[in-house]
This record gives sequence, structure tokens and C-alpha cells, in this order.
Amino acid sequence: MRILITGGAGFIGSNLSIALHRAGHRVTVLDSLSPQIHGADPRADSSLLKSIEDLVRFVQGSVTEESDWTKVLGGQDAIVHLAAETGTGQSMYEIKRYADVNVGGTALMLNLLASGAHEVRKVVVASSRALYGEGKYRSPAGVVYPGARQKEDLDQGRFEPMSATGEPLTSIATDEDSKLHPSSVYGITKLAQEQLVMTVCASLGIAATALRLQNVYGPGQSLANPYTGILSIFSKRIVAGKEINVFEDGRESRDFVYIDDVVRAITLALQSPQADGEVFGIGSGVGTNVLAAAQTLCAKFGRDVAIRVSGAYRLGDIRHNVADLAKARKVLGFEPSVAFDAGIASFVEWVLGQPLTDDHYERSLAELRAKGLMSG
Repeated sequence: MRILITGGAGFIGSNLSIALHRAGHRVTVLDSLSPQIHGADPRADSSLLKSIEDLVRFVQGSVTEESDWTKVLGGQDAIVHLAAETGTGQSMYEIKRYADVNVGGTALMLNLLASGAHEVRKVVVASSRALYGEGKYRSPAGVVYPGARQKEDLDQGRFEPMSATGEPLTSIATDEDSKLHPSSVYGITKLAQEQLVMTVCASLGIAATALRLQNVYGPGQSLANPYTGILSIFSKRIVAGKEINVFEDGRESRDFVYIDDVVRAITLALQSPQADGEVFGIGSGVGTNVLAAAQTLCAKFGRDVAIRVSGAYRLGDIRHNVADLAKARKVLGFEPSVAFDAGIASFVEWVLGQPLTDDHYERSLAELRAKGLMSG
């Protein structure tokens, strides 16, 4: 199969490119080599690009430029659309950039597909768990979907979502039929992106699948980008011997899914006719609280750095979300195979082999505070 991967030199894209090449597919990568992800001199600094450049046809370009799409779209059987801006906090003040890339870039791709001058028969889009906002909870009255947490509650340390009558809620796994109500600009753009792909491709007779990815981690994750990926942020702090700042009370949880499992899910979506026209939540199906994740990293690195549970918060962040994998198991045949402890061990081993560079973390927090989007 001839497969175009947008954002294919990024974390997920580079791992996917290698896997598809090994499986005998012909891969083309379109990637802008954003300095935020790949460093100031991506051609020299990006280990991700170096890992794939001899395996794929690589084109540096942006999904927001029609001329770049025309360089890569011809002769493709399928597109895996990964290219996106991905920082939840940053999205709250870089609104136009996130909309331009995530929505505008996707709209441009679909506009070109609507022209009919192509051979594409399948599109897989990387969607996000951010579509669900706070996700799915159980209350004494039944299932509820709480809205975004309010600043006045967060200021008072009331981090857990509550019912309208003040009753405690219990987080439960979020399935594909759950309410879609993103709480960040990033989530809004990913919802628009997913709906554009699923709606337009259906009208064009092109098979499409959306994968709502949880928190992906593993070897190759950007250590330079401070706006996404708390495991990479924590790891850089630990290696540098710097304090880890855990937001809220540390009990907020995430569904951390290992990169190999995500690559397998995308491959299944490409190959399975049962996936056509469907959306799937992809994760580990297990929630891990952030404080426990930080402690696990310290143990794996063998470093005793300070972990400060600061009570700080970012507007737009969610409290809990874990994927319900029932549909992915039944229809897609997806089963996560890498447990968190084993995945973290592999990630730590990889991190220790990387050069220690500035993580720009403090600068990113200062930007959020300056915009009024973070406490403290």
C-alpha cells in the first residue's frame, strides 16, 4: 500500500513510518519540522527525522499550504493524518495557530480530495480524548458528563468535578457514545477535525476512521516541547536534577498508552474494512494518577528529586479520563499489550541515551501565567 503520513516525522509518525516500512508499504511523509518539536535546527537536531529519512520519501512542508499537498498527494492509496498542534495549555492563547493547522489544514486536505484528482481510498485521522472534556462520571442519579471546572472551585482546591447539587462524582471509562464537549481550544479543533474527516470522506466514498487517542508516550517523544507530554517533561526535570511540579493535588489521572500499541491501532485501522466509518477510543484502559507517574519515573531513573504537589492548575485541563476499549476490542481487534511499568522502563532507557537540552518548561509556565491561564 502507498501511504501518506502527515506529521510523519513526529513522535507517533516516525514510529508508524518505521513499522509500515518494515511491513512492506511505501511511505511518504509530509512534515513541517516545527522547531517546537524538532529543535532549532531540525535537519541537524531531529533524531526522529534521522530515524526515517532513509526509509521513506520525505517532503518538508505544511498541511496549511496547498502547494505542499500537491507534492505528496498523487499516487497515494491512504492517508494517515497526524499533523496537528497538540498543547492543551498553549492552545488557549495560540488560538488562531491551532485553528489554522488543525482545522484549516484538514479542510485543505479534504478540499483537494473532493477535487477527485487522486487515488486515496482510506483516511485515518488521529483524533483525541480531549473531545470528551471531563469525560464520563457516575453520580447517585446515574451517568453524567460534567462541564469544565470553574476557576473559583480550582482556587479553593476543589479539583474533583461535582454534580450540580454538590454531590461527589466517580470517574468511569469513557466510551465512543459519550458526550462530546471539549474544554480547551485544542479539544475544539480536534473535534472539528474529526467531524470534517468523517463527514466529508463519507460523502466522497472514501473510507475513514478516527482514533481518539489518550496520552501517548514512549521512545521518540519530544523532550524539547514543554507544552505536551507530562512524562517527557518530568523525565527532563529528573535527569537535570530539578524539582518536579505536580499540579493540583497529584490525584488527577491520565490513561497513558504506549507508542507501540498506538502504532498497532493505526495499522489495524488502515487494514480493517470493519473500521471504515467508525471512531474508536484508543488507550491502555487504565488510569494512572500523575503523582504516581512522577514517583514511578523517579524510581526507574534511580534519582531522588523533589516532587512538589503545588496545587497550581491550568485552565482547560481535565481531571480524569480513561478509555473504554470495548468497541476497539470487538470491532478493531485492538488490545493494548504494554503495561505502564514496562513501558516506562523502555521510555526511561531511551531518555538516558538522549542529549540533555533546555526543556523550556519554566518559560511555558510563565506564558500561561501571563495569559491568566494558570494559577500560582
